Formats: sequence, C-alpha cells, structure tokens
Amino acid sequence: MRPVAIIGIGKTPFGAFPDRDLRSLAVEAGEKALNNANVRPGQIESFYLGNFAGPSFAGQNHLAPYVSTALGIEGVPSTRIEAACASSGSAFFHGWAEVAAGINDIVMVVGVEKMTSQSTARVSQILAEAGDCSGEMKAGSTFASLFAMIARRHMYEYGTKKEHLAAVAVKNHANGALNPDAHMRKPITLEQAMKGKPIADPLNIYDCSLISDGAAAVILAPLERAYEFTQKPIRVLGVSQASDYVALDQKADITTFPAVRRAADKAYQMAGVTPQAIEFAEIHDCFTIAEIIAIEDLGFVKKGEGGPFSFEGNTARTGKLPVNTSGGLKSKGHPVGATGVAQLCDLALQMRCEAGERQIPRHSLGLAQNLGGSGATCVVSILGVA
Repeated sequence: MRPVAIIGIGKTPFGAFPDRDLRSLAVEAGEKALNNANVRPGQIESFYLGNFAGPSFAGQNHLAPYVSTALGIEGVPSTRIEAACASSGSAFFHGWAEVAAGINDIVMVVGVEKMTSQSTARVSQILAEAGDCSGEMKAGSTFASLFAMIARRHMYEYGTKKEHLAAVAVKNHANGALNPDAHMRKPITLEQAMKGKPIADPLNIYDCSLISDGAAAVILAPLERAYEFTQKPIRVLGVSQASDYVALDQKADITTFPAVRRAADKAYQMAGVTPQAIEFAEIHDCFTIAEIIAIEDLGFVKKGEGGPFSFEGNTARTGKLPVNTSGGLKSKGHPVGATGVAQLCDLALQMRCEAGERQIPRHSLGLAQNLGGSGATCVVSILGVA
C-alpha cells in the first residue's frame, strides 16, 4: 500500500441553520477543502459522501452525485457510505483505501447531515433506526435510553459516578466555548452538569450530544505527491474499521465495545505505535459515558478507570491526554454524517498549529475514534505530521 496524506480540509460551522439545505452545507465544506488543498474540482478522481439519513432528514436520495456535481466534480465515481454515526469515518476509510491501493490519486471525502428540519421526536426516531428496529425500537428504546443502560451498568461494575460523567461534559463545553465553529459555545460548571434536565437516568441533557446541521471535508493524495498541493500535509499512519452486533442484548458485556478495540488494535499495528504514544484524541462522545468507555477501549487507561481519569483532569487541554479539544460532539455538535470527517479536520488543525485558543503544545500524533450506533461500527484513524 502507498502512504497517504490529507492535503486539504474544510468545515462549516455546526449548529441549527433553518435557511440552509444539505447540499449547500456539503458544498461549503467541499469548496473550503478544495481551496485549502489548492485543488481544482476537475482534479478530483473519486468522491465519497458520508451521510446517515439524508432521505429521512431531508427527503433526498442519490446523495453522492447530488453533492459532487454541485461541487463541479463530474464524471467520476461518486459513492455514498452509510454507517450510522460513523458514516463519514467509514467514507474516509474507503477513500483512504482507494488512494493507498493506487486506484486513484486525488480523492475527496465529504460528511454531511441536515438534522434540524425535523422535530426532536422525529430526529430521535430516525436515529433509533440505526439500532435494532425489530427489538429495541419496538420496545421503545432510543439511543439515550440505550446509553443510559450502558452507563448504569458501568457504574455498577466499576464504581463510575455521576460526577465522572459530568466532568466530561464540563471539559468538552470549556473546549467548545473556544471553538468558533462549535454549535454550543457555553461553559458550564460541574454543579450545572450534575443538575441538568433528566433525559434517561443517569443521563441528563448535559450528558447528551446535540442535534446539529453541518458538513466537513478532506482531500486525500499519495504522500509522494502531497507537497505538490500543500506545505502542511498530514500523514494517515493507520486507519481501520470494525463491526459488532447492533442490539445490546447480543453483546456479552455492554460496558465495552469490541468494534472499538478491534479497530484500534489494527490501527495501532498499522501505524506502528502504542496507545501510550498518542498525544491527543478526538473521541466520539455522543453521550458522556461513551467518551469514558472509549478511552478505556482504546487502551489509554485500564478498564473501569476512565471515569476517575477524566474527573482528575487528565483529558483536559492541559492534561496528560487532551481529548476533544474541539469540544467534541457534546459541545461542537453532532451532525451525524459529518462527525467522522470533522474529527479528522480537528486533528489536522492541531497538527498544523491552526487551532487558535484551543492549540495544545504536543500535537504531532493524534487519534480519531468514530462510533456508529451503540457500538456496531467503529472507525479508528491515526494521523501524524508528515
């Protein structure tokens, strides 16, 4: 396989944009990435779109050519990837594989979701369709209730406390407050995070990610050609996708996600690094408990130690392992189809020293973890300064 680099990045702000449609968001992010990479639309040889539920949220199918042609990219393969909240992480995996295999040189990956055109109840229903519709959904489950069960079991097994969950929310809100593209730029206190409106016990509103609109894009090229386009290429050191059961009742242990562990193990092996070498990470905190479990499954801490590790400030921007310097899904926002590529853009901003007030001093080796559903899909990517 050929070494691959990210040569361009682009994002929209995340938020609620009633005057924007899915295509305009995707085009904005794509045009920013083209400009960032000094690439013309006609130089793109293949196009991947990560999108979870455009047909349900926006009433539009056949989305990949719908977006690529709007960007002026014509005649090339345009493929939509759907993997729940890991849709654009998976699109990135497939785009990377195409470049690494030598099939094409210049590949664009865009992730997009337009969610706020639907009511909160309808959004919850659409999201729940990424779970087990024949069992969990018929029983009335939503992802909030599923992750509440996961949180309660983690508390029972390992002594994780509500304060630990709240600390994740406080940290991510503090980071998001410094991110000009974040959906919710609102610092909160631990007391506020503990007393938020109940959603599904033990989770409250501050434990849950946002319903957002937004898009993100990256452009990939062989590392050997990267400097033709940019003086700041970011090397893709490792990337892997893995899967697991969709329904919680099929999992042997709901306090861990085997897909995360499998994807991480392969990505570490490909990159030739250990978890301890990672300097910072963008983690899929769809719920606060998901961040705590992720840092355990990724090997950053031992099983059951994610809560105390977070509460002690180790994942803050000034901590041992900064996690979600972007604000994460909790504060930056979670337009589900855009999240995976947005994480990669945020890693690249840190590596390029373009993260503004959120810039951290150690930023040469970063990891992104993008989760789909209640752990049925995971993509782990490891990036390094080229």
